[in-house]
Amino acid sequence: MARPFPLLSRLLHWLMAAMILAMLFIGIGMVGSLTDYHWLVSIHKPLGAAILVLAAIRLVNRLLNPPPPLPGGMPGWQRLAAHASHWVLYALMIALPLVGWAMLSAAPYPVILYGTIELPPILAPSPETFATLRLLHSVLAFALFATFLLHLAAALMHALVYRDGVFESMAAPGRLRNRTG
Repeated sequence: MARPFPLLSRLLHWLMAAMILAMLFIGIGMVGSLTDYHWLVSIHKPLGAAILVLAAIRLVNRLLNPPPPLPGGMPGWQRLAAHASHWVLYALMIALPLVGWAMLSAAPYPVILYGTIELPPILAPSPETFATLRLLHSVLAFALFATFLLHLAAALMHALVYRDGVFESMAAPGRLRNRTG
């Protein structure tokens, strides 16, 4: 019988899934709203900083607590896709907030976390750098959204079609089907 992901891994996964989904929709709302823009930005910045911190914690946790093995009968291309997509997600969860922070530093706009608490700038002000990073931030956000959707689709395939225990290992601490053979 396969083991589930450790509790901390599952908590971080689902918390960050909700945060990232909220962040993506807040970002879309910011682009499309004139009346709610400042309010949405006031949520977007600290949420991005929280995602960056949690992504770092999650990466360390993953290195210390490797995930359960994938099912033995899974084709090689699916194994490669599973591993690659997870590392792409980690890279985007770290890169996107860092690019956002750098972009705002180059603007120069403060990254206010709460009240008077703000992050220090990480780049010198530069309109050219700001413009480049703004475009990069958007491209990375679309890449994150696409990767998120692919990850969700794969999870649903494992839960509803393959029924091989992959989804259950992250979703529930209960009894799991054998995933190793």
